[in-house]
Amino acid sequence: SYTDTSDFTNTVTNTQSTVSTSSQSASQEADTTVAAGSRDKYTTIAGDGSDTVTIMVYMCGTDLESKSGMATSDLNEMLQATLSDKVNLIVYTGGCKAWKNNVVSAKVNQIYQIKDGKFVCLEDNMGTGAMTDPATLTEFIKYCSSKYPADRQNLIFWDHGGGSITGYGYDEKNPNGSMTLAGIDTALSNAGVKFDFIGFDACLMATVENGLMLEKYGDYLIASEETEPGVGWYYTNWLTKLSANTSMSTIEIGKNIVDDFVDVCNQKCRGQKTTLSVVDLAELKNTVPDELTNFAKATNASIKSGYETVSTARKNTREFATSSKIDQIDLVDFCNNLGSAEGKSLASAIEGAVKYNRYSSSMSNAYGLAIYFPTKNGSKTNSAISIFNKIGMNSEYSKCIQNFSATASTAQFATGGQSTAVESLFGATTGGGSTGSSTGANADAISSLLGSLLAGGSTTTESYGMDSSVLDLFMGRDISNEDTAAYVADNYFDANNLVWTTKNGQNVMELPEDQWNLAVDLDLNVFVDDGEGYIDLGYDNVFECNDDGDLIGEYDGTWLAINGQVVPYYRESATEYSDGTYEITGYVPCFYNDTRAELMLVFNTENPNGIIVGARYTYEGETEAVAKSVEEVVAGDKIQAIADYYTYDKEYVNSFKVGDEIVLKDSNLISNVKIDGTTLATYRFTDIYYQNYWTPVIP
Repeated sequence: SYTDTSDFTNTVTNTQSTVSTSSQSASQEADTTVAAGSRDKYTTIAGDGSDTVTIMVYMCGTDLESKSGMATSDLNEMLQATLSDKVNLIVYTGGCKAWKNNVVSAKVNQIYQIKDGKFVCLEDNMGTGAMTDPATLTEFIKYCSSKYPADRQNLIFWDHGGGSITGYGYDEKNPNGSMTLAGIDTALSNAGVKFDFIGFDACLMATVENGLMLEKYGDYLIASEETEPGVGWYYTNWLTKLSANTSMSTIEIGKNIVDDFVDVCNQKCRGQKTTLSVVDLAELKNTVPDELTNFAKATNASIKSGYETVSTARKNTREFATSSKIDQIDLVDFCNNLGSAEGKSLASAIEGAVKYNRYSSSMSNAYGLAIYFPTKNGSKTNSAISIFNKIGMNSEYSKCIQNFSATASTAQFATGGQSTAVESLFGATTGGGSTGSSTGANADAISSLLGSLLAGGSTTTESYGMDSSVLDLFMGRDISNEDTAAYVADNYFDANNLVWTTKNGQNVMELPEDQWNLAVDLDLNVFVDDGEGYIDLGYDNVFECNDDGDLIGEYDGTWLAINGQVVPYYRESATEYSDGTYEITGYVPCFYNDTRAELMLVFNTENPNGIIVGARYTYEGETEAVAKSVEEVVAGDKIQAIADYYTYDKEYVNSFKVGDEIVLKDSNLISNVKIDGTTLATYRFTDIYYQNYWTPVIP
C-alpha cells in the first residue's frame, strides 16, 4: 500500500523550508586527506553514478512527534526529495503515542519506503517492541540489508540523544531507559552490516566514545556535539543531490547534510546553538587512541599534583547541554585550555579526524567531537567507566576521570556535604552542609574521615547527599587516599571567609587571594519572601568588585521579567569574543503550553535586551536523553513560570508556580524590573571541586 504526499501532509502545515543554495553558503572546504596508517574504508564506491544506496532511518517519534510533529516534518522533507531508483530510503517508525499525520500507526511499529514521492508501507505490523531495545534495531537493519542490498549502506538514528553515558533514544510508549553505547554496540554487532556512514539526527552524539565504538561498523559518523534545534536535519536537498550522483563521496554527502542543517537552523532557529560534524572513523581509530592515552596519563599526573589547573581548564571549556548536566565538553577546547604537549597532539589528531564541522554564530570553541569529563555527579563517573569497559574505551582515560571525581568527592566529604541555599536564608553556616567546615584543612582528619566512610558504606554516604556508588571511585586508584586528602587540605575553599563587613561605608566581602583562586564561578542568587517561605528566582553572573578586589555586597531589588512579570532565570553560559561581541544564554523553568520545559533566552551584542529563541522539554526522571528544542515559540503560546521553593520549615518544594500565566505576543519584552515584596540576595561561590557555597544574605 502507499500514500501520496497530499494525504500524508494534510494534517501538517508550514513544514517545508527552502535552502537551494545552502551548500554554497559555507565558506570552508571539507578535508579529504586521510592520515597514513588508517584502514581502508569498508565501503568501496564503484563510481560513475552506478552505486546503489540503502538509507535506513530508525525513527523513534516519541514526544518530539506527539507534541510538535517533528518527525512528520522530516518525513515531509524526505517526500519532497527527488529520489533515484538507485536509492532505497527505508524508515522504521514507532515509539510514539500519536503521530501528527494520517498514515503512521501509533499502535505498532512499522516499516515504510519513500519512493516516487509516495509513502509506501512495507510492513504494517512489526510488533510493539521498544525502539531503545537493541534487538529492535538489529531486526530493522537485517530486514533492510536482506531486502534492499546495496553497494552503500547508511544508518540514521532519529530521536532524543543523551551522549556518551545515556546514549540514544526515548521511547514514549516504552519509557524504560535509553539505548546506551553498549546497547548500540550490541545491536550493530548482531546485525553484521558495515555502513558507509552512521548518522544521528539526535542531540549530543558527536563524542569520541561514540566514534571509537562505531568504528567497527562504519566509515563515517555524522552527529552533533550540542543539542539539536527541533527542525533537525533538512532532508530534501542532500537526498536529491545523492540521487543525482550515487557515487558522491561520503565526505561530500556529509558536507551537504551539515550545510543544510546549519543553514536551515540559522533561518528558523535564530539564536539557538547548532553544531554538526563529519568524522572519519577509520582515521579516528588510527590516530586518536594512542594520543588519548598520552593525554590521559599527563592529565592524571596534573590531577595528582595540581588538580586546580585541570579543574579551571575544565570550567573554561565549551560545555554542551549545560542545563541537563551531562558533563560533555569539547575535547579540542579542553586540550587547548590545558596547554600540555600531550593535549596539543591529541587536539591535532581530533581535528584531523573531523573532516567537516560547522556551528551557528551563537556557538564558539566547538571543534566537532565532545568527551565525557565529570564535574556534577560522582556516581555518573562509575556508570561511565562501566560503559567504557563494555565498549573497549581507553582505560587510561577511565583512570583519569576516576581520580578527578574522587578528588572532588573527597572535598565534599571534608566539608560535610554540599551546602544549600536555604542555609544562607536562615543564617546557618554557608559552607559544608550540616557540619560546616568541621574538618578544616587538616589532612590527617580528612584521611581519617575517608577511611571511616569507606568502612561505613552506603549509610555514611547518604548523610552527605551522595549515592553509595561514589565509594567505588576510591577503589583501585593509582592515587592514594592520603595524597588526595593532603591536596584537598592544602587547596581548601574555606566558607568561614564568607562574611560581610563594612569598608568605606560599603558592604564588602574580603577574600584572601588564594581563596579567590579556588573559586571558578560566582553568581547572584535572589529569593522572594512571600509570607510563607522563599521563592528561588535563580542565578545570574552579576557581581562587582572594588579596587581592592573585594566583592561588593549590593543588590538593587530587580530581576528578569517577561512582559513585565518577574520569572525565575538561570544563566547557563557567557562568552566574550575577540572582536568585542558577546553571547549570554539562560533559561526560565516553566510549563510551556502545559508541558514541563525550559524557555531559552539569549542576550548578545545584536540583542542586548534579550530574545526568546525557543523552548526545550524536560523530563524529571523519565529519561536522561535530551530532546531537540522547539524551533520557535509563537504568539499565543502559554508560559507558566515555576520555581524552587523553601518553606519557613526548610521544606523544599519543587515546581512551585510563580505569578500568572504569560501569553506570549508577537514581540515580547525582556527586562529587569523592581520586585514587589521582600527580597533576599546572596552570592553563590563554586569552588574548583564544583561545590557550592552561599554567602550570608546581603545586609
